[in-house]
Order: sequence, then C-alpha cells, then structure tokens
Amino acid sequence: MNSRVEQSRGTSSGDIVKYALALLLVIGGVFAFYWFDGQWPAPARVLAVAAGVIAGAVVFLTSGKGVQTREFLSETRFELRKVVWPTRQEAVRMTWVVIIAVIIIALILAGFDTVIQWLLRLFLGQ
Repeated sequence: MNSRVEQSRGTSSGDIVKYALALLLVIGGVFAFYWFDGQWPAPARVLAVAAGVIAGAVVFLTSGKGVQTREFLSETRFELRKVVWPTRQEAVRMTWVVIIAVIIIALILAGFDTVIQWLLRLFLGQ
C-alpha cells in the first residue's frame, strides 16, 4: 500500500494548455476522418484518427494529470503481479458453480412468478 500523502495543488496554466491541445489533436483527427471522406481512402482516414488520438495521448501524458496517470498505471501493474490467479481447473469448477446457482435462482423466481399469477387470477376471478 502506498503511504504517501497526495498534495493537492491547482492546475497550472501550462497543464490547461496541454489539455486543450490534446483535445484539439483528437478532434482534429476525427475532423480529418469526416472532412476527407471520398478524397482519401478509408485506411488513411482511420490512420488520421489514430494519429490524432495518439498525439493527444502523448501531449496529455506530459501534463500533471498525465504524470499521475502514468504513476497509477505503474502501481497497478505492480499490484497485478501480486494477484494469485486461479488454475484452469479452479476456474472451470467455479464457472459451473455459478451456472448452477443461476439456474436454481431462475427456477425459484419462475416459481414465485407462477404462484403470483395464480393468486392474481384467483383474486380477479378469471
């Protein structure tokens, strides 16, 4: 567990510019996709969107929140290494347990539904 205390500081004007630039790059890629419809082949237009998204992500990752995001992803990878994953046999066994439990609950709910329908017909005289 990370014991550091996060210091809250305001967003700098440089970060705001980076956020705006990242957003403009993504919007520019999407705009190019639609603007060049019929002029560029579809793969080139898709590459324009991908380039805009990648460039926007690179610009965002240089901002303050981007640094925090990279740190979070790094810590997440570290924590995932500690997870004890089930074996294939355990996963299959637990999957069958879930399937059987769902079937049993579905049958119970269907029984309740049948009883409620029967009671409603009895009270309404149909």
